[in-house]
Amino acid sequence: MNRRKFLNTGSYVAYAGFGLSHEIVSVQASELNDTAKKIESFKPLLTPQDAFYDVSRGNPKPFTLKGKALDEARLTPETWRCEITADPFTEEPHTKVASKLEKSLTISDGTALDLPTLLSLGKKHEVHFLKAMQCLNLATPLGQGLWTGVPLREVLKLCGKMSDVRRIYFWGFHNNDPKQVFKSSLSYTQCMETPPGELPAFLAYRLNGNSLSLERGGPVRMIVPWSHGYKSIKWLNHIFVTNDPRNNDTYAHGNNDPDSYLKTAAYLDSTLEGKKFKVGDFVTVTGQVINGLGGLKRVEYWIRKVQCETKPLGDDAPELLEAPWKPCELQPEPDWKEFLPKSAKPAQMLGFDQKKFKALSWPPRYGMCAFFVVIRGLTPGEYEIRARSIDLNGYAQPEPRPSQKSGKNSIQVRRIEVMQNT
Repeated sequence: MNRRKFLNTGSYVAYAGFGLSHEIVSVQASELNDTAKKIESFKPLLTPQDAFYDVSRGNPKPFTLKGKALDEARLTPETWRCEITADPFTEEPHTKVASKLEKSLTISDGTALDLPTLLSLGKKHEVHFLKAMQCLNLATPLGQGLWTGVPLREVLKLCGKMSDVRRIYFWGFHNNDPKQVFKSSLSYTQCMETPPGELPAFLAYRLNGNSLSLERGGPVRMIVPWSHGYKSIKWLNHIFVTNDPRNNDTYAHGNNDPDSYLKTAAYLDSTLEGKKFKVGDFVTVTGQVINGLGGLKRVEYWIRKVQCETKPLGDDAPELLEAPWKPCELQPEPDWKEFLPKSAKPAQMLGFDQKKFKALSWPPRYGMCAFFVVIRGLTPGEYEIRARSIDLNGYAQPEPRPSQKSGKNSIQVRRIEVMQNT
């Protein structure tokens, strides 16, 4: 059912599958808006800075530092510094020549990048981008924000001419303990040669229009729009260019894919699990969907009646592959001019039609929005509800890469109970 039909009809659509008969309820536009508002208040499009799910590393975690320790770590707006240096590494046969920078930026000679310099670059090169944060090994989004900063390529230009550079590493403060350092990297091409309209890696200093908090990796962190959270290093303090072509990200340890992209994937809200309804109740299924590398075509759901002893289904179970999946509705795109912080200028919004000030796709690429469907007509019993995404290549979640180590995206399930009226 397309959106126009969904908005304009008040009729019901009924179907039967696997011995189950129920109705998908179509509602008027005003009812849709009411439902969308409820979803937005529960899972806002812009997650407040203190409401992100936190997976920070470090012992102690850098954002817990206070007073002098915070100054010594250079984690205040006044003390923040980021060094940019070249790797002297060589090794036959693949790295015969060391990388070079015309001018390194270091703390020892007083030239390290500071926040005023970065903000000055922002006057000419500032960009905004709506991005969902997602951990590669967690089955829930961490939050979504409007990130503001300066492309990494513009920052590297401060160092003048580069030679023999094939990869750019970066890491943040982790208690000056070499064992705690967490590195990520990009290829030279990913950093410097962003196609027009595509999304560059950038140094972020604002989130949702406000200064980036220490808890979220401030004063400055790296943001890599297309990747999972491990690439978006917090508490950034060092950028390191190298001629070593190998990816040696810290996250490659532990059998993780260090070059994974965000997947297109649907996630059911956990609040649905264990809920009890009465016969005749409207069952509203909600969740969030990330628009990953493959784009997003639609979100689907499947509900089946089960017994307590029903065995779990694998992602490749015949019942699941042959199930009568039905479409969900996406949360409507907001009026961005009213919704976004005033500091977000249309001309600087990446992934948007700047004249119409609307996202080029909904949700924006590497962003997320809510989805929902309203069901009624369920008879007494227990039910399992599943949701999955379909990308623009026609792949149904968890394809095309079911490996958890390139991004956990198994099809989620929630169980509810419908009780007889008494």
